[in-house]
Amino acid sequence: MKRVLVFTYGVISYATFFATFLYACGFIGNIFVPKSIDSGAEGPLGQALLINAALLGLFAVQHSVMARQGFKKLLTKIIPQAAERSTYVLLSSMCLILLFSQWQPIGGVIWDVQNSVGRTILYSLFAFGWLLVLVATFLINHFDLFGLRQVWLYLNGKEYTKLKFKTPVLYKHIRHPLYLGWLFSFWMTPTMTAAHLVFAIATTAYILFAIQLEERDLIDIHGETYKNYRQQVPMLFPVGRKKAALQEA
Repeated sequence: MKRVLVFTYGVISYATFFATFLYACGFIGNIFVPKSIDSGAEGPLGQALLINAALLGLFAVQHSVMARQGFKKLLTKIIPQAAERSTYVLLSSMCLILLFSQWQPIGGVIWDVQNSVGRTILYSLFAFGWLLVLVATFLINHFDLFGLRQVWLYLNGKEYTKLKFKTPVLYKHIRHPLYLGWLFSFWMTPTMTAAHLVFAIATTAYILFAIQLEERDLIDIHGETYKNYRQQVPMLFPVGRKKAALQEA
């Protein structure tokens, strides 16, 4: 019964994530959703900035703290290890849902591309970013990243085995294609409002910070293998490095 409950919890967590992911596309793109990054009545500027900063900060703290190995060890003393990743995914989704619902619009337009060709190009790059995010997760095992593999193995009474370090396709050219996809999604818009700019700047700064934390953990886990990979392959853009042919672990 416990295994069934943990598996059900993992499925619900994944479903929540995927619904949140789809809503995020509409929220940032100002399309298809009732509450987007620029919708709603504008309030006082100072209040809007304070609320938005708090929402972004809450997500950043949750996302970073719960991803650290020390926190995972503490958490798995309370919940089954198989549910740890699902819990991380669920709470990340809840933080985003809170952000979507409470985000405050800010007046002002930074740029507004009216040319139809330019708008089409920017919307295409926006869509490319979301597609890149999804593709990047499947290249490194989408279902492990979002906790489904863990709860499935637990349901079947099998021991979880960590994934081996590998550099499939895009990962041979940049270390973080998933984060590059997010950057496209955040910045590629034909109409950049002040609220959208605040969001884009804050999330970009967080991505650059999160990469440092993530790579520190990857070095702790994979040692020289990841150190060599980091020396050979650029972080976000496929230029430079490549000192030697990559060797997969």
